[in-house]
Formats: sequence, structure tokens, C-alpha cells
Amino acid sequence: MSDAPARPAKAARPVKLNVINEPKDSYTGGKSSLCPGCGHDQISNVIIAAAWENGIEPHRIAKMSGIGCSSKTPAYYLGQSHGFNTVHGRMPSVTTGAYAVNKDLLYLGVSGDGDSASIGIGQLIHAIRRNMDMVYIVENNGVYGLTKGQYSATADVGSKKKKGKVNTTQPIDLCALAINLGCTFVARSFSGSKKQLTSLIKAAMSHKGFAFIDVISPCVTFNNNDESMRSYGYVKENEITLHMTDYIPHFNPVEEVEVPEGHFRDIELHDGSTIRLETISEHHDPSSPMAALTALHEAETTQKHVTGLLYFDNTKPALAEDLGIVDTPLIDVPATSLRPSSALLDELNAALLG
Repeated sequence: MSDAPARPAKAARPVKLNVINEPKDSYTGGKSSLCPGCGHDQISNVIIAAAWENGIEPHRIAKMSGIGCSSKTPAYYLGQSHGFNTVHGRMPSVTTGAYAVNKDLLYLGVSGDGDSASIGIGQLIHAIRRNMDMVYIVENNGVYGLTKGQYSATADVGSKKKKGKVNTTQPIDLCALAINLGCTFVARSFSGSKKQLTSLIKAAMSHKGFAFIDVISPCVTFNNNDESMRSYGYVKENEITLHMTDYIPHFNPVEEVEVPEGHFRDIELHDGSTIRLETISEHHDPSSPMAALTALHEAETTQKHVTGLLYFDNTKPALAEDLGIVDTPLIDVPATSLRPSSALLDELNAALLG
């Protein structure tokens, strides 16, 4: 036997907690079954980080999805949260019903370009125009990944996937659609831009109203070749960034920044948090829908992808205010408050009969 002294055991690393004393493990989910390198997995990691850093209690989040590769991802994050995987394209209406009875949850919808721009586009339109209080993320790769890579309705003209002909059909720009419908928070990002995407999702979680984020997320199996306008290489080389984005939660003080006027813009969100935009494009005003549509149009004509917070409006009432829903979530309102008394029913019936 050796007389060498035993090595001291390594001290366990302290577990890092967020502002509500939760470890990051409380926000993780199961192991991904997507293709290795799929951009969707990076988005899942960002959602985990955003919810943890914002200090949201996992059981106060409802993750919603439809059908497609993107809609499988809620299994990979927020394992302690509520979840509902709906049928193809029907996530917005199911979320509307859930929101109507329990508006105090944070509704986090994840969809795909097939789920949102084709079969579910009608449902998406009405959810936007109602300004339902939710975060809606589209994991946009331009193809149907689960059914062997057909072009989706968002594929750019001239784009070519790994197999097949060049796409010649005019695409639907979901960000332009959202802006035209009066969506109150519209952004576009890239799964490879972790810092920007994290800030945008954190800000969307603090927004009151419909927050729409279109995330370009390359499909490594069918649409990540050089000829594809949704490939990792193409987006990195052809991205127009409107601004560098930072997010300051309400529990951290906003620091004054001594920079020339106009180079930073602070936007206060409904919960007191701040999204700070460091201007790169001096001509873009995120409060102007025309500026946002112009930026999208100019990017399309030059076959570029414009990213950042495109449009923001904090003046439009959310759906709960439009409906006049009481402060207490309907799911918690007791039956005695919902059921009229016999005397009141008699009075109502008498008024109707009279």
C-alpha cells in the first residue's frame, strides 16, 4: 500500500442563484432530439437564460406550441412550467383561451415558419390584432424540417436548399405582417446572435401586449448550404443590425451613460425594466411603423436580413383591458361571485319579460 497522503476532496462549486434564489437547473428541460447543430437548440438555451435572468418563477410560465421541429422544443426548456402542445397552426387560439381564464401567467409561444406562416397564419393574425399578452417566437428556417425539407412560405426568392430547385415564390415577411396589424413589439434576430437574442427575449417577457420575435434559425439538415438565404454563413455575411441591444431588469438600477446624444435610446417597459438600444443605423426610429417597414423593404431588395427591435408601442391596451377582465384571474374567482342569486335572476327575467 502507498504511504502517500490522500488528496483532499475538491470543494463543490457554489450553485449560482437568480434574484428569486432559483438555480438555473430549475429552468432547464429534457435532452434535445433535434439534429446536432440545429439553430432551434440555441434558441432553447436563450429562453432558459432569459427566464432565469429575469427571475420569473417557473410555475408562472405557460409554454405553448403547435406542430413542427420548433414546436418540439418546449420539451427542452422550462421543465417545471406549464405546457400545451396544440395541433398544427392552432397555438394562438388555445393560448387565447388559456389567457382569458388565467391572465397572470407569462404565455411563451414557440412556433415555426410552417406553423405560423401557412396553416396557422389566420390564427396568428387575430392574436396580433387583439394584442394578447404573450411572447410569440417563430423559429424560422424557410423549410418544413419534419416532412423532409419542402420550402415554407417564408423562403426568399432566389434561395436554394440542399436539394431541389431555386425558390421562385414570393415569401411572406412575418415581421412586416405583424407591424401592419399593429403589433406592439416586433423584432427579428438570428439564432447565432446570442447576446442580441437574449436581450430581445428578456425584453419581450417584460412587455405588456403581443411581443413577436422572428428568429432566423438555420436547418442544418435541409437548408444550411451556401445557396440558402437562411443558412448560418449567409446570415452572418448579410445581416444588417439596427442597434446593439441591452436589457436592464427592473430590479437593477439604470446607469446613466455619457455618450453623444442620440447614440443610446432607453425604452421603459411595463414592469419598470428598460431596453437600451445603442444606435447603429441613425435613421431607424423603433416607434415608427413606417421606419420599420422601410428597413424591412430595403433589406429585402438587397437580399439582406435586418435584425434588432424593429417596432415598439407601449400605448395600446392589451386584450385583458379591452375585455374588461377583472384583476383576479377568472380561474381563481369563486363560484359565489360568478353565480347570480335567485333574487337577481328574478329581477333580470322580469326586466326581460317586461
